Amino acid sequence: MPGTTATTAADGGAPAKRSLGTGPGRLLVALYGIFTVAAASRSLYQLIAQFDRAPLAYSLSAVSAVVYGFITFSLVRGGEGARRAAFACCALELLGVLGIGTWTLLDRSAFPDATVWSDYGMGYLFIPIFLPVTGLIWLRRARTA
Repeated sequence: MPGTTATTAADGGAPAKRSLGTGPGRLLVALYGIFTVAAASRSLYQLIAQFDRAPLAYSLSAVSAVVYGFITFSLVRGGEGARRAAFACCALELLGVLGIGTWTLLDRSAFPDATVWSDYGMGYLFIPIFLPVTGLIWLRRARTA
């Protein structure tokens, strides 16, 4: 069966482990991987060199990097447990993008510098708002029977 990585019941082993990073999941793995590196490197630099300028924004960018990294890891790992964890993280990410995006529009003074999720990800071509939605759809469809 395509998309399985572990033994099946016919092989005498545990149920098959579904790979979440195959098919359309490959694009998600690539995008989440890129966003992990981008958000982590940006926030690391900002936390070290400019923390006093916008500590909230830079800390939130670091949180987004951790979320992106966890989702990337879960997609690559595969299996039902990883799928559920990635689904929960994608939902959390979507709430973060919507919450931070709205906050940045309502209170510009709280964010003197942008985060990854500012203005719903405008600085990143709005990919941060579409990525968790796409991830949630993919993870829902990737459920094992």
